[in-house]
Amino acid sequence: MTWINRFYELGPDFSTAVLPSPVPEPHWVAKNEALLNNLNLPTEWLSTPEALSVFSGNGLWEGMDARASVYSGHQFGHWAGQLGDGRALCLGEFQTIAGSYEIQLKGAGKTPYSRMGDGRAVLRSSIREYLCSEAMVGLGIPSTRALCLTGSPLPVLREELETAAIVTRIAPSFIRFGHFEHFANQSVEALQKLADFTIKNYVGVPEQSLGNLYADLLHHVSLKTAQLMAQWQAVGFCHGVMNTDNMSILGLTLDYGPFQFMDGFNPKHICNHSDHQGRYAYEQQPKVAYWNLFCLGQALMPLIDDQEMAMKALEPYKAEFTSQWTQRFFAKLGLAWPDDAAVENSDAKATSMALIQDLLAIMSAEQTDFTLLWRRLSHAAPQTDQSHQAWHAVSDLFVNTLKFKAWQSRYMDHLQTQKNDVAVLNMLNVNPQYVLRNHLVEIAIQKSKEGDHSEVQTLFNLLQSPYSEQAEFEHYANLPPSWAADISISCSS
Repeated sequence: MTWINRFYELGPDFSTAVLPSPVPEPHWVAKNEALLNNLNLPTEWLSTPEALSVFSGNGLWEGMDARASVYSGHQFGHWAGQLGDGRALCLGEFQTIAGSYEIQLKGAGKTPYSRMGDGRAVLRSSIREYLCSEAMVGLGIPSTRALCLTGSPLPVLREELETAAIVTRIAPSFIRFGHFEHFANQSVEALQKLADFTIKNYVGVPEQSLGNLYADLLHHVSLKTAQLMAQWQAVGFCHGVMNTDNMSILGLTLDYGPFQFMDGFNPKHICNHSDHQGRYAYEQQPKVAYWNLFCLGQALMPLIDDQEMAMKALEPYKAEFTSQWTQRFFAKLGLAWPDDAAVENSDAKATSMALIQDLLAIMSAEQTDFTLLWRRLSHAAPQTDQSHQAWHAVSDLFVNTLKFKAWQSRYMDHLQTQKNDVAVLNMLNVNPQYVLRNHLVEIAIQKSKEGDHSEVQTLFNLLQSPYSEQAEFEHYANLPPSWAADISISCSS
């Protein structure tokens, strides 16, 4: 394997060489052999004692150069100053048939940026990240990837004493908004070097420029972030800690901590019990993303040097998010997307928007299960008979069935006016049958703590195809049990 390590070439101001800290008695918890095969990586990566040693932080292969990068950021809206890879180590960058990827150990021990932390991750949080990163890919949502997960009996203290684990994750780059914020406060020269590196390797020069390469970079990241937010909202995903240092410059879902796929729909849902003000509630995520982009814009101002141009680069975020959100929810309801140039479609579009907003309002009032509602509706929509069992399955999710049925009549009437049955039939491809609900991953965690990792693998396999009916796993799509509401996740999750 040839290691290229382009990020390291930026110089010592950007990363610090540090060896991972060994753990006793490492063992495999999970292996993503599908990802290994997709990238055409050597099978030895997940099959030898040497591999177990490397992915547990107990050794390095020739050519690896373990480093932690420095960045800064805003946390919960406040400037936190210097941060960095406090428990993550990049082992280098390798070339695959799908492009170049950085490979990183998360939980490999202290780095110069660990501050007061121990640099470790625990089995509980590592299982959550391993499964969710791959679940997001299954849903078609951009994300960092997880190659494998190892564990150790090494004790780690969080709210209670737990055991250590290390996630091996990959991405084209782990550059964050916070990297730019850091160097904006350090050196314009270093900031420009980072920006030029990002443009050259990950963004490129746009066909239509704003007249400034760094404004173009901000514009590109704004659009990517808007698209990601729309995708999150469409599946009810809550990140939980959208600090600027947790935002990917590539528009990837990054850093899985107190995440949650909503059960009952509540726009004000707060999944992170450390978020006492609700800054990162579900309905706030698109606004927070824009605020984070504004921080990125401020960091790039020494290079853009034109406030009006910077705002022009940011402005498309709002329109792009609205467009992406609208199209996704049109698709979730099987509503044909009208041709914007066709004036006659304006009324149909307004009717469709009203149907979406009214359904969300009914769901919010009763906190209807988000995933189950959309999936059942996908089966019901093709049925033109209001008394069909598929429609009963939808109405059964509501207490106020009269209110839902009134909406149903309007919806069915509207479907009859559109001449596109494909959109209705495609609902099953946009409304997942399975998501990584909190109670499902909690069951897997408890089994793994007892040494049984089979449920981790079961969930992994299931979530590779979340839009497919899988009869043997049908119960994984059921309403969550009552105890699921008591699961507490926080910034230490």
